[in-house]
Amino acid sequence: MTDDDAADGGSAPCFAHLLVDGHPVDLETVRDVARFRRAERSRLIAARALSADKRQGETDALIETLGRAVEPMPGMSIAVYWPIRGEPDLRGWMLQAHNAGAQILLPVVVEENTPLDFRIWSPDCRMMRGFWNILVPADSETAQPDTVIAPLVGVDEDCYRLGNGGGYYDRTLAHMHPRPRLVGVGFSNCRTKTIFPMPWDIPMDTVILSDGTTIQR
Repeated sequence: MTDDDAADGGSAPCFAHLLVDGHPVDLETVRDVARFRRAERSRLIAARALSADKRQGETDALIETLGRAVEPMPGMSIAVYWPIRGEPDLRGWMLQAHNAGAQILLPVVVEENTPLDFRIWSPDCRMMRGFWNILVPADSETAQPDTVIAPLVGVDEDCYRLGNGGGYYDRTLAHMHPRPRLVGVGFSNCRTKTIFPMPWDIPMDTVILSDGTTIQR
């Protein structure tokens, strides 16, 4: 069950729903926002069903802009992601960053509804199927990133990210000290006016879109 599902009445109401990471919230507001986000998420995921040629062109443009915003070098530790559900495919950029000497990490769900681990990735590392059948490094050690590149289902005018609904990035980043630089990446049609941020939502520091747009918070 995702965070949005729970907020939308997926389980019996209890006082715990009114206190999230120490933030008091109104349960009715949480449910209204969850319903809005579910509908907006469906709309935006449908909108990124691009043709193969257009997807490749937009991905190439996104990677070019990302390469200017994040310059991999030895000593850097960068968390990226394995693409699912039509997300921009940055695996080519991951290889370039690895070859430039940066340590590349992938997020791993160890247990449902808990913070992510970040495992070291290399081109020759053994991969296995993790939660939701997503490929993750099988045997590598964990590390803490200084930069996190997160895929955007949507992003609003204040750089708040709409993800897949599980709340994993927000849950993880809230407990990371020092907090890494947060870079959201997405196709140009992922913009929305607002996601109605809740107290626990964490904005991106930088947003990079496939039309060349770069937004700094």
